[in-house]
Amino acid sequence: MTILVLGSAAGGGFPQWNCACEGCRRARSGDPAARPRTQSSLAVTADGERWLLLNASPDLGAQLLASPALHPRTGPRGNPIAAALLTNADIDHVAGLLTLRESHPFAVYATPRVHGVLAANPVFNVLNPDLVARRPVALGTPFQPADAAGRPLGLEVEAFAVPGKVALYLEDASAGPGFGSVAEDTVALRIRPTDGSSDGFFYIPGCAAMPGWLADRLFGAPLVFFDGTTWTDDEMVRTGTGTKTAARMGHMAMSGPEGSLAAFAGLDVARKVYIHINNTNPALLEDSPERREAEAAGWRIAHDGMELTL
Repeated sequence: MTILVLGSAAGGGFPQWNCACEGCRRARSGDPAARPRTQSSLAVTADGERWLLLNASPDLGAQLLASPALHPRTGPRGNPIAAALLTNADIDHVAGLLTLRESHPFAVYATPRVHGVLAANPVFNVLNPDLVARRPVALGTPFQPADAAGRPLGLEVEAFAVPGKVALYLEDASAGPGFGSVAEDTVALRIRPTDGSSDGFFYIPGCAAMPGWLADRLFGAPLVFFDGTTWTDDEMVRTGTGTKTAARMGHMAMSGPEGSLAAFAGLDVARKVYIHINNTNPALLEDSPERREAEAAGWRIAHDGMELTL
């Protein structure tokens, strides 16, 4: 099983178009220690031929161009992307579906909640229903994703809810502290090959906390991609780039007693990779003390084009 990181940054990418924080300035200047990144998305394949897209970034067109494994191979039209699986309805995870509108047959997997968001927005009707099957995902029930023709991709996926928040544009301030969030708004994925060649990996690009049950589930995992949005909870407030804490946005910070570095310290995960990293996060900078601290704790910072094999 091969996993390809198409994009590794959080919403807005790195550098973000309207941000002049230190990291974004360095990225624009061509500083080799501040490598640019597009918005987060992965692709995974069991057979090297058909790929499952994990979230559809607004940068998907550029990501496909930069990934030869995802170029058209035969005939006048076609692409190795056989299906897409969405973990939530965030703009940076669904907008890329519009890039796939040119009459390409594939399947879209999501929870009923996320499918409802897509159905309520007519712009997604550009995905021809005769070619693009919309298939619901039930939490806690393993399934085998298939291409548009129903042929399994050789993968087993289980989606399960993790602490998080409804997409920003769906927030309902009158609904109380959770802003109207439900379990299907933020899901994690456990993905493994059906041939039993590996125990697979976890993909958790958004997570607001590490309850005991989640720590138990991740213990001893071969590979985990995990929410790396900010370094500190107050990062955006402190840098003057925003008014919300990481917790308010539905994300764990990396550092601090409640952060993911501490949460994973005793979980014996073989490979730990931070994904969905905000432009303000100093861990993006390869010469920063924060990067050194994360790497010393056994973490890798995802970058566009990173490839891992299980």
